[in-house]
Amino acid sequence: MTKQTINLGNDILCIDVDYMRPQLACSYLIHHQGKAAFIDCGTNHSIDKLLAALQQFDLKLEDVAFIIPSHVHLDHAGGAGRLMQLCPNSQLVVHPLGAPHLINPKRLVESARSVYGKALFAKLYGEIVPIDKTRVMHITPDSTINLNGRWLRIIDSPGHARHHICIYDALSRAWFVGDTFGLSYPDITLSARQAWAKQYLMPTTTPVQFDPTAWQQTLQKLLSTAPEKVFLAHFADFKEVEKGVLKLQADIQAYVHIAEACSSAQNRVASIEESLINYTLNDLKQCGCEQDKETILGLLKHDLHLNAQGLDIWLARQETTQQLHAQAQR
Repeated sequence: MTKQTINLGNDILCIDVDYMRPQLACSYLIHHQGKAAFIDCGTNHSIDKLLAALQQFDLKLEDVAFIIPSHVHLDHAGGAGRLMQLCPNSQLVVHPLGAPHLINPKRLVESARSVYGKALFAKLYGEIVPIDKTRVMHITPDSTINLNGRWLRIIDSPGHARHHICIYDALSRAWFVGDTFGLSYPDITLSARQAWAKQYLMPTTTPVQFDPTAWQQTLQKLLSTAPEKVFLAHFADFKEVEKGVLKLQADIQAYVHIAEACSSAQNRVASIEESLINYTLNDLKQCGCEQDKETILGLLKHDLHLNAQGLDIWLARQETTQQLHAQAQR
């Protein structure tokens, strides 16, 4: 294995896609009986790392059967079009609501540019390549796909995004969860005081489809299979699944309260972000993190800003719904 890859057993390889910095985002390669699947694929800049991972197992481009973005946010699916071009026998497995945005990525690109700005978007993602619709597998919200005798279950998993899926691998008794299980960066270190988790876990509420009620239900759905671990896109495996679910559920509820408390602020995004920073710093202290504020914010400030933007958009949706309901009652 190289520094860019981690062998997780059961023929699963974690590939650091080097998005923004090392150990921020990853792709997973599953191989079975000479066939392979990528779950999440990073950006166009990640492709060479994915191809190198194939070579470690003497797999060819023709052996890739499936490319499975957990959702179509570009740190997960930005490289899918180019990867599909390179892997001639692959099918794209994606939520039905996400498929149109990879077949014709115009709206997806416009949305991401509005968040990142044109210059940073170009640097991070490059040109997003459309995918031939004939190579997109039509799945239902609860489907299975056959990786040469290894069955992978696909479920609908809204909360972070309406078009999010999670993938269950019975062989490893693990879920590939994309952003549904939040993020857990290895660079955030905890002391032994928090015995159940050496990894810090927090939600990611990036724009634009945060849904706290749906997310709570999705987390319960994941628990129903009694998984031994989950594989996060940000970053790698997390083993204390039940306790992780309890942590995320509490955090999601706290995020909702933070957003609602800031609803009338003049600069709502800035107010939410400041509250999220304070909440996270305090939470990390309680979890046994001994890193200083500057180090922590160097690792989490970007995510907390995106989380604040996502919560602001959620608030706006709530306000619109309330206004429509009030009008209907008149």
